[in-house]
Amino acid sequence: MEVAVLKIDGSESGKVVTLNPAIFGIEPNDHAIYLDVKQFLANGRQGTHKTKDRSEVAYSTKKIIRQKGGGGARHGSIKANTYVGGGRAFGPDPRYYGFKLNKKVKMLARLSALSYKATENAIALVEPFSMEAPKTKEFIGILNNIKSNDRKVLFVLPQNSNNIYLSSRNLENVKVITIDELNTYDIVNATKLVMVDGVQDMIKC
Repeated sequence: MEVAVLKIDGSESGKVVTLNPAIFGIEPNDHAIYLDVKQFLANGRQGTHKTKDRSEVAYSTKKIIRQKGGGGARHGSIKANTYVGGGRAFGPDPRYYGFKLNKKVKMLARLSALSYKATENAIALVEPFSMEAPKTKEFIGILNNIKSNDRKVLFVLPQNSNNIYLSSRNLENVKVITIDELNTYDIVNATKLVMVDGVQDMIKC
């Protein structure tokens, strides 16, 4: 697949890049994508949810009614989950949601997501650029020039640029990351993938 490299003013630079078929042209594996996205979301969960069971509720332990002769069911404690304010039965406890996933599966998932984007013609390349100061309006102008402002955009840089990051931080549908932070979830979640020229050669396969 060939992609024309654009300038930040939206015009073509005259350079055309052929994307590596081993990265952008493989047969996508949907299950690998599912597992990688599932792990990414699971690792982001705090897992600090907690409710009190009947052993932790601060109530009296006195037996409410006598065992027999009352004509009703037996009750031993007001802490039981059947009472208002009692402990919760089978409530959540703090736990770790993350799970292990093999590196080869994660790599396959990332390459599959990139291949989907290439198939959908949702990849754009721009010439390397820098911003002298954080200016959101200027960054929006760049997105408009490359016809990406109306979509959810993942902007991939070869290395960290504080000014570019700060310029995009206020934009709801734009996420700026470096090549080291590239992951399957962000690729799948974005409508369009915009990469600075040279980044495509830094992706490992």
